[in-house]
Amino acid sequence: MVEVAVEKGWPVDFERAVKTLANSKTRQELGLIQIPAPRNLATYSIAFAASAESLPNDGEIDLSSGRFILLYETKPQTEWNSNFRVVCFAKSPMELDIADDHLVADVAWGWLTSSLKERKANYSNAAGTATRVISSGYGSLDNQTNHAELELRASWTPTDEDLSSHLEAWQDLVCLMAGRLEFHGEVIPLVSKQL
Repeated sequence: MVEVAVEKGWPVDFERAVKTLANSKTRQELGLIQIPAPRNLATYSIAFAASAESLPNDGEIDLSSGRFILLYETKPQTEWNSNFRVVCFAKSPMELDIADDHLVADVAWGWLTSSLKERKANYSNAAGTATRVISSGYGSLDNQTNHAELELRASWTPTDEDLSSHLEAWQDLVCLMAGRLEFHGEVIPLVSKQL
């Protein structure tokens, strides 16, 4: 179970939104935890981290990880067209031949938008970047084999009062980037805890 800690002194609207995140279901493949939120992105924020590993007997190990941050300002922000903004990040290693395909960035963005649509998470003002990185070792790292990674950074303005579907869609993205195309096992609700 993951606890959602609510801090004293939060504005009512932000606290209400955070409590809806506690209604989210977590994917069994993910280790999902609340982490300290960055203080430089907005006056109020809450953050989560997740990582996925291959399930037993899957053979190859597929790893992905990510961050989900809900931002809030007491006055609506012009760029957000709202008081709220979701910022997320997800990354995963990938095969070198796949990294050579420039369309893989489009696929990553499509995974995010499809996940939001599938979860019925309504949003506006979406923005993001997808980056393919191929690394080669030199000098004392000469024996390191070439490796590749896919990284997606995105943000959007949630237009729902209940934000649980947004956290669930982001979890789906992290799992998709790890090669997990289906749900495995049961879903576990988050627990709300007052600090």
